[in-house]
Amino acid sequence: RYENDFRRYHLNQWVEQDVRWLPMDKWRACAGAIEWRKLAAKLKGRKCFGGLDLSATTDVTAYVLAFEPGDGLEHWTLLPRFFIPEERMAERVRRDRVPYDTWAGIGAIEPTPGNVVDYNLVRERIIESAGDYQILAIGVDRWNSSQMVVDLQEQGAPVVWFGQGFASMSAPAKMLESLVVSKQLAHGGHPVMEWMASNVAVKTDPAGNIKPD
Repeated sequence: RYENDFRRYHLNQWVEQDVRWLPMDKWRACAGAIEWRKLAAKLKGRKCFGGLDLSATTDVTAYVLAFEPGDGLEHWTLLPRFFIPEERMAERVRRDRVPYDTWAGIGAIEPTPGNVVDYNLVRERIIESAGDYQILAIGVDRWNSSQMVVDLQEQGAPVVWFGQGFASMSAPAKMLESLVVSKQLAHGGHPVMEWMASNVAVKTDPAGNIKPD
């Protein structure tokens, strides 16, 4: 995250973003030995932590499981699932110039019926994953998620609120950054996650705390 400041202030170079966070060469080096399509079966039965980001109705919803190293697993390993409304997908491909349709064709993103994200389907997928993996906690942003959290808790899912401010985000964000740079993360080369990683920026407060933006 210091690279752009160095290039701007010491080398007098223009850069694409004010604060690009993750260097993509480092991210791609974390693909790991197992391709993303094979991770779900490989990780079955293991303990993990979840993160759920419910989008606005027409954007991409993300549900990611993170598996800690141990018992033969060398690195922290990510298992993501993404959802987008099926009826809006072609429009988003044209508008955003992002290949959602190609990703849907290879199973990297799941179109949900209708023109808004089907939260019921997302909830079903989360409950299904709880049968395949030992999920210790699922962190959820408070925004737009109250009903989803109530529904998941009623079905026994270990949901916890996770704040989006510097106090909550800084330590895990710095840990993720460290895992990427030290190649202690494995993501299987998932194409949607790579696209997201290439677009994420980071904010820093006066105390040096950071959070994705």
